This record gives sequence, C-alpha cells and structure tokens, in this order.
Amino acid sequence: MSLQALQWFVDLGASVMLPIIIFLFALLLGTKLKNAFYAGMTVGIGFVGLNLVIDLLTSSLGPAAEAMVNRFNFDLHTIDIGWPATSAISYGTALGSLAIPIALGINFILLLFGLTKTLNIDVWNYWHVAFTGSLVYAMTNDFALGLFTIAVHVLVIFLLADLLAPEIENYFGYKQITFPHAASAPSYFLAKPLDAVFDRIPGLNKLEASPEAIQKRFGFLGDSMVLGTVLGLIIGLLAGYNVTDTMQLAVKTGAVLVLMPKMVSLLMEGLNPISQAASDMIKRRFPGRDLYIGMDSALTVGHPAVLSASLLMVPITLLLAVVLPGNTVLPFGDLATLPFLICLMVPVFRGNIIRTLLAATIYIGVGLYIATWITPLLTDMAMAADFDMEGYTRISSLVDGAVWTTGIFAGLGKLLNWYGIGLIGLFAFGGLLYVNKIKK
Repeated sequence: MSLQALQWFVDLGASVMLPIIIFLFALLLGTKLKNAFYAGMTVGIGFVGLNLVIDLLTSSLGPAAEAMVNRFNFDLHTIDIGWPATSAISYGTALGSLAIPIALGINFILLLFGLTKTLNIDVWNYWHVAFTGSLVYAMTNDFALGLFTIAVHVLVIFLLADLLAPEIENYFGYKQITFPHAASAPSYFLAKPLDAVFDRIPGLNKLEASPEAIQKRFGFLGDSMVLGTVLGLIIGLLAGYNVTDTMQLAVKTGAVLVLMPKMVSLLMEGLNPISQAASDMIKRRFPGRDLYIGMDSALTVGHPAVLSASLLMVPITLLLAVVLPGNTVLPFGDLATLPFLICLMVPVFRGNIIRTLLAATIYIGVGLYIATWITPLLTDMAMAADFDMEGYTRISSLVDGAVWTTGIFAGLGKLLNWYGIGLIGLFAFGGLLYVNKIKK
C-alpha cells in the first residue's frame, strides 16, 4: 500500500476505519460474511453515536469554559485546541503517515516472538505515536530519531496494554480486551503506586466511594444522571449563564451520563463475537497462549465512575490552570475528553471516585506544565502541517500534551538525543520480556 493510499485510509477517520478493519479481521477469523458485516457496522455505528455524545459535551462545556475565563479575567495565553486538531496535525507531518506501518510491523514481530499478548486493531489511534515522533523531530530536526521515537513509543504502549489487561477484565468485565491507547494507558503508571499510598492513609483507606456506594449513601442524589445534571448547573452558574442557558447545560450534561454508556454497550455488541472468535483461534493454533484484542479506550468512558470523576475534573482542571504558577494553557478543546486521560485509573482504584479525583488532580496538574512546555513545538508542528491556526499564535493540547509519556520522550530526546529515546526503548523491551517470557 502506497503512502498516499494509506493517508487516504487514515483520513477516513476512526468511525470508518474501524468497521473496515473489524470486518476484515472477522473474515480472517472464519466468521461468516453476514456476521462479519454486522459486527463491523455495529462497532462503526457505536463510534458514531459515541462521537455524537462527546460532541454534545464539547459544544456545551467549551463555551462554558470560555465564559468562565472571560468572567474571571483569567490570564492564559495558550489555547488547548483539542484532540481532533492535534491528531490532524500529527498525521499531517512528514512522519505522520509512517506511524501506522511502523506500528503494524512492530505488533506483528512482537506477536510472532511471543513478546506481547496484544493484537491491536485500533489502528487509527496510532496518531498518538505520530505525535511524539513529530515532536522529537520538530525539536531535533532529526528525521531518523523521529522514526525511532515512534517505534519506541509503540513498545511502551504494548507493555502498558499487556499490564492493563487483567485489571480491565476484573473491573470492567471485558474479557480478552485491552487498551493500547497512548492517551489513556500511561495513567496506569501513576495510579498503581498511588493506590498503594492511599491504602496507607487512615480514613482514606476505608472510604468507599464507588458509584454504587455513593448512590446507596445518598440515594437519588447519588445517581449518575442526577450528578451530571447538578454539575451542569454548577458550571453554568460559574460561567455566568442566565437561567435558560444554565438549565440547558444541566440537561445536556445529565444526558451525556445516560447516553454514553448506551453507545459503549453498542460497541461491545459488535466486538464481543470478534473477541470470542479470536480467543478460540489462538487456543486452537497456539495452546497455552492468551490474546488480547487492542481497542480504543472509548469502551471505558461510559462507565459511571469514569464519567462522574471526569465531570468533576472539569472545574478542577480549570482551577488548576488558573492557580498553577507558570501554566499558560487554557483547557478548552479537550475538556470533554478528560475521560480518556483518566479512564484507566478507575479499574486500579476499583471505581473509587475520591481516589480517582485525587490521582487525576496530580496527573492533570503536572500535565498542564508539560502542555505549556511543548507549546512552541506543537505550534511549529502545526505550521509544518499547514494547519489552520484560526488566528491563534500559541497552541497546545491536553490530549496528548498533558500525558507524561510526551514529557519523557520530548525531555529525554532533547537532553540525551538518541541515548535518551534508546533508554526508554530498553526499559519497554525489558518490560515486555519480563511480562511475557518470565512472568507467566
């Protein structure tokens, strides 16, 4: 496949790419043509529905955030352009379209030698590794180092995907599914040690704060739909909205908490037979080996604990942006996609919303500094990709600008060049070797 054809396929977007990939994958697994078509289309329709719900949240929260900034005269000079624009910039650079073939090749080699259990079919989301590769290229002007960064980042996300799979099955109930999603999986590395710390804090270690526990304690007020509605009211009041606009925002945020789980269940309806077929094939051909299907972490964002914590993080994120000295980034485009940054903390904390909020506050707080630091690099990337800046002179993004892996890759790439990225690669490869060869 030529790079032009590959770029055309990428430009179709996740809601078209994924059904095609699911359809072809199902056929390879021996699924009947009709069932493969239904599986692919069901997943595609689920993604369309999920994106509609996210767009509803974005179109509601974005203007509210802007109104809050204007109302309180917050002095933030860098606009968070959001993940759709960031992904377009990442795939639009000289390195961007090479990310997918590099990642597919590495996945095949790792599977061949038993160094990963993850078969990633979420191909479109390799834009995250294109992002870090392009950042390093923009910083060093070394094209080969940018390609090497992409390859090493791929190793990191497969390590995280293999580590995450048991937690995902235990909490979300998704068998043989994991999430090699480079915006979501890194939070696992923070959540694990913090969970051990929280277990040693008197009071906090006994606090039950799952959605079920909250609803049991507070009854009607603990329901996720009611919580979404109340948060919408609070955000509307902080934005200085009139009564009509505040009530509309409240209904929309409440609707998101009802509709998003339904869209996720539609996605799972299409994925379940594929996951089972893949598992059966692996058991026949490779006895004793497990296979995880790598999917978009969108499958988790409809969970009540994820959504509740994410909505609570909206005002917290805005507050952090204002009070943290040295931050210049105004959270805007990615406020509605905060669930993707913190969703894989939730299984580690077993749905405890308080623990998730504490960890997410630390994570986003540090992330705002990373997003501030990479602002000149992302702005240069946008110019190199001929991206329409819409009059903004400084741009950044929470997805992936606030993710710690971005800071590590860019930081070590700047300080140690090839040696820094190589060090990350050695760590990731050693982790994959340990998880899949030694630790059975």
